[in-house]
Amino acid sequence: MRTVRGMRIASAFVAGGLVLGAAACGEAPEDDNNAGGNGGKKYSACMVTDVGGIDDKSFNTSAWKGLQEAKKENDSIDIKNVQSKAEADYEVNLKGFVDQKCDFILAVGGLMQDATKKAAEANKNQQFAIVDANPGVDNVYPMQFDTAQAAFQAGYLAAGMSKTGKVGTYGGLPIPPVTIFMDGFADGVAYYNKAKSKNVQVLGWNKDTQKGSFTNDFVKQDEGKKVSDTLVAQGADIIMPVAGGAGLGTTSAAKASGGKYSVVWVDVDGCESTPDCAAILTTVVKNIPDAVKEAVLKAANGEKLQAKPGFVGDLANNGVSIAPYHDFDSKVPADLKAEVDKIKADIAAGTITVTSKAQPTK
Repeated sequence: MRTVRGMRIASAFVAGGLVLGAAACGEAPEDDNNAGGNGGKKYSACMVTDVGGIDDKSFNTSAWKGLQEAKKENDSIDIKNVQSKAEADYEVNLKGFVDQKCDFILAVGGLMQDATKKAAEANKNQQFAIVDANPGVDNVYPMQFDTAQAAFQAGYLAAGMSKTGKVGTYGGLPIPPVTIFMDGFADGVAYYNKAKSKNVQVLGWNKDTQKGSFTNDFVKQDEGKKVSDTLVAQGADIIMPVAGGAGLGTTSAAKASGGKYSVVWVDVDGCESTPDCAAILTTVVKNIPDAVKEAVLKAANGEKLQAKPGFVGDLANNGVSIAPYHDFDSKVPADLKAEVDKIKADIAAGTITVTSKAQPTK
């Protein structure tokens, strides 16, 4: 079984996408049943990944960590996952777990919304859950994250740290779990400009037109590097990729650049999930593990998971956050750190309102 390396907190994000070929069956389920049982009836929690796979260092990894943590806390829970190789696998893999009579079936990623809705409507007594989407079906528990709030902090931070006066962002696909990060980032830069009478530019995304730069892939690192190389050539010295594993092409290139540019990572603290910490200013974190863990534990204890309102993670409930500065801690001025912290408090209190067309509703 693949192990989940490090404490990968949060995140989730998006994606998955592209059909990587003809419909292929997902991998055989992986079990994690090594903990001692309590001799009672087992509660089975089963997860279907999107095409990024279990070790995407992003939201699939985070969701699996949540299941593992639930199992540690309640050893009557059995967990397993199946990995989708293409979008066409989603329905097949979900049905496979229905047929196996899993008690709890978790779908990971916004691209799985339609397949999950279809499976849930065909199996009204089956408990489903999904990360980064809300199909609006009573037996699907949605876990969504208002990452625009934490990305707003990251945008302000990036604007304050930029030496060229240009920062950039790009996505995997133009879908809500991706563009919500980009909207928040752009607004954070705009807030900095207004507060400081500056004119830091955002390359790669226009919030007003919802147009920008995309890899059209969440896996291929060379595609991520290609897009970020273009942004760097245009003058960006801090880049936020919202593209899953494709973004690792940016972090590795930034690390190799010798400080020419740095990265804001997303979903899982990049210093705990990638080898490129030296180039990572911070991470816009989604606390997917805790959300998944809590949902599974409640369901295993017999609690009915309410589709409305579901769960929406934000700064106030620690569902989203920005990670520590790690290697950049001594480089970020104390006054800028204080301003970023105040922004968190102001957003949580409602003094600053962050908006995005992609925001989940509570």
